[in-house]
Amino acid sequence: MSENPQAAILRRVGARVKAARRARSMTVKGLAAASGLSPRFVSQLESGQGNIAIGRLHMVATALDLGLTTLVGGLGHDARDTIHQILNGLSDDDLRLALATLETLFGESNAQVVALLGLRGAGKSSVGRALGETMGVPFVELDDMVEAEAGLTLEEIFALHGEPYYRRLEARCLLALLAKRSPAVVALSGGIVQNEDAFETARRRCATVWLRAKPELHMERVQAQGDHRPMANRGDAMAELRAILKSRQPLYKLAQHTVDTSDRSINDVVVEVLDLI
Repeated sequence: MSENPQAAILRRVGARVKAARRARSMTVKGLAAASGLSPRFVSQLESGQGNIAIGRLHMVATALDLGLTTLVGGLGHDARDTIHQILNGLSDDDLRLALATLETLFGESNAQVVALLGLRGAGKSSVGRALGETMGVPFVELDDMVEAEAGLTLEEIFALHGEPYYRRLEARCLLALLAKRSPAVVALSGGIVQNEDAFETARRRCATVWLRAKPELHMERVQAQGDHRPMANRGDAMAELRAILKSRQPLYKLAQHTVDTSDRSINDVVVEVLDLI
C-alpha cells in the first residue's frame, strides 16, 4: 500500500528535524524549549506523526538556526499538494500567520508598515504616535503585543522564561502584525537587531527607520519617563549604555533610513521620516 502524500512529507520533515537536532547535540527537551513546543509534540514531529502548522514549523526551523525551506524544500512533486492539504486544516488566524511567514521568506517588502528602531529613549514611542496620527494609521508597540500574547509583563517574561522565549514571541508577534496586511507604525524593541529572524522580517517587510540619539539623551529621556532602572545598582550606567549602543550600531545601520532625534522636536523628526519613506 503506497504512503499517503501528506504522511510522506511529514515523515521527511520529521527526519530532517531529527537529523538537524542531533547535529547540534540538542535533546528533544532542548528543542522543545527553544521552539515553544512540548517535548511530546517534538517527538511526534520527528517520527512523522505531528501535523505541524507552518507558523510553528518556522519556529522549529528558527530554533535549529535553519531556514524553513531547508526543512520543506525538495520533498518531491507532491509537495505543493501536501502544503495545500496542511493549509486547508488551518484556522483563519493561522492562515494569516502562514501567509506572513511565506511573504517574509519569498515576498517583496511592504512599505505600508513603518518600523522604528533604536535604543530605549531614542523617541520611538513619541515619534511613533505622532507619525501614526499624521499618516492616519495605528501605532503599535511590539512589546505590548508580546505582553498580550504571553499574558505577562516583560519583567515577568524575562524572569520566568528568559530571553530566548521573549525573542520567539517577538518574532511571532511581528509576523502576526504583518499578517493583518494593514498600514501601521510599529515601535520595535531596542534589542530586536539581535533577534536575527525578527530583524530580517522587519527589514524585508517594513520601511525601517533607525531613530538615533546621543547616549546622554537616551538616559535623560528614560529617566524623565520615571524609569530609573538603567541607573539601579550600576556603578557606571552611562558607560554600559555607550557600550550597548556601540555594539548595536552596525546592526541599526542596516535600517533603510537613519534619523537623528537629538535636540529636535517631535514634529521635525516626523516630517523628516515622512520625507524619507
